[in-house]
Amino acid sequence: MPPFRLLASALPALFALALCVTPPAASAETFSDGQRGEIESIIKNYLVSHPEVLEEAMAELNKRQAAAETEKHEASVATNADTIFNSPRGVTLGNKDGDVTFVEFFDYNCGYCKRAMADMLDLMKTDPKLKVVLKEFPVLSEGSIEAAKVAVAVRMQDPGGKKYLDFHQKLLGGRGPADKARAMAAAKDAGLDTAKIEKDLAGPEVRATIEENFKLAEAMGMNGTPSYVIGKQVVIGAIGLDGLKEKISAARCGKATC
Repeated sequence: MPPFRLLASALPALFALALCVTPPAASAETFSDGQRGEIESIIKNYLVSHPEVLEEAMAELNKRQAAAETEKHEASVATNADTIFNSPRGVTLGNKDGDVTFVEFFDYNCGYCKRAMADMLDLMKTDPKLKVVLKEFPVLSEGSIEAAKVAVAVRMQDPGGKKYLDFHQKLLGGRGPADKARAMAAAKDAGLDTAKIEKDLAGPEVRATIEENFKLAEAMGMNGTPSYVIGKQVVIGAIGLDGLKEKISAARCGKATC
């Protein structure tokens, strides 16, 4: 049932229930069945005659829920800030001393992530003060996990991130589902040592990186990809280039446009 209809059907009953509860400081006298029925009828008729009240109530409810969610996200970012922004297990691109850090959690099999990659590359090209951090968050399939593990091994081999970015574009921008085979092919095309990748896949760092990223995502309530941390803000879902620019500006100067 849509929220509006749910609220419309529930409000009269809720009002009636409230009227039946006698506060501790009040007298013991309660409403009779007839009085309660009359009050419920008055409330129902009022709501039917003034449905805009329900819209206003829903708008206020949504506003309060959004504010509570923002507060919760900001607290999670503050608690985990060092790991989010500075963990050596993230891939750092762009201006490593930038004034705003843009963190993206992604899955190599996420269609929205494929489109969001173009937004990220555009931001890196047009915003010289932006620090970009990429974190593998393979939530969609076993193939996603395989591809993410290869990506971690690529990062281990290429701390500077240049070959990683080439690999990232080849794999995320390619056709078909991502898995180990496709990830290894992309790594080879990017000039990486695939024998070393195979060796690193068996080591503890790959598992530790994926576990760290999942722990961070859980702490911030991320349940899909792409998801972002931009300054103090948590953004879940693809919001397009203009939306990302607004979030970056808000983190940089407190306004949608600096």
